[in-house]
Amino acid sequence: MIQPSLETPRLLLRPFRETDIPAIVRLLQDPDIAKTTLNVPYPYTEKDARNWLEIQQQERRQGTGYTFAIVRREDGELVGAIDIRPDMRHKKAEIGYWIGKRYWGQGYATEAARAIIRYGFESLGLNRIYATHFAENPASGRVMQKAGMQYEGLMRAATFKDGRFQDHVLYAILREEWEAMGED
Repeated sequence: MIQPSLETPRLLLRPFRETDIPAIVRLLQDPDIAKTTLNVPYPYTEKDARNWLEIQQQERRQGTGYTFAIVRREDGELVGAIDIRPDMRHKKAEIGYWIGKRYWGQGYATEAARAIIRYGFESLGLNRIYATHFAENPASGRVMQKAGMQYEGLMRAATFKDGRFQDHVLYAILREEWEAMGED
């Protein structure tokens, strides 16, 4: 499947390009981003970014993941990333995102999450979309709530990162709930 670009009032969500590498490295060269995400190392290097772009291409070809650059429409500035990982057998997908620290608290993650949820239901034909966040990162949970997702539970010691187990908080939204919200 060809990955489209998606537009929101303030954002363009598009596939990443090699020319994004300097901005990716700049944004992810922050220990607070690494601390709040499962798969972002610190320090973050150009090699990490190149490997990540290769993984994105493989997942896109296999239909197992679509990663979008979150770009401000007004100036083309890269502010973060969001992905959706469909499991078409079960008509569900997981989403994940990160936003550069200088862009935190501006609603970009929520706006991007709403667009990805719409894409999942309308274009991918999903029935369920879910996301998790580290229990120590409640701001990410607020993004999920604002995007229409509902709290489903706590997954204790779900992952091992930085030498310790991390609890994850699970949120999800079903197609029927999304349709009842009247999102366009």
